Amino acid sequence: QVQLVESGGGLVQAGGSLRLSCAASGIAVAFNTMDWYRQAPGKQRELVATITKSTTNYTDSVKGRFTISRDNAKNTVYLQMDSLKPEDTAVYYCNTYVFTGWYTRRDYWGQGTQVTVSS
Repeated sequence: QVQLVESGGGLVQAGGSLRLSCAASGIAVAFNTMDWYRQAPGKQRELVATITKSTTNYTDSVKGRFTISRDNAKNTVYLQMDSLKPEDTAVYYCNTYVFTGWYTRRDYWGQGTQVTVSS
């Protein structure tokens, strides 16, 4: 049973920093693609950052400000968020998936953690 538990959200002023954590069980973060998504009120969920076995990738709006990383020993993925802006306000979700067929996959999501950036 795969479980993802996020933590680290909160209220911060613009320009501040937060570090989100995603503790995983039932899956090894070292060998699986791990993503951070976010969803702002009234908006679609968007992919923010991805870490694979050897690469990281970011959506344009967070490049240079956010850093995704992992601690294999703790089986945890992190999202370091610096220079936060009010438009970063959203619920942040950790995600991973496993392929169940050639074109199908099963996604796993955490419960989400709220990030609020005040101006």
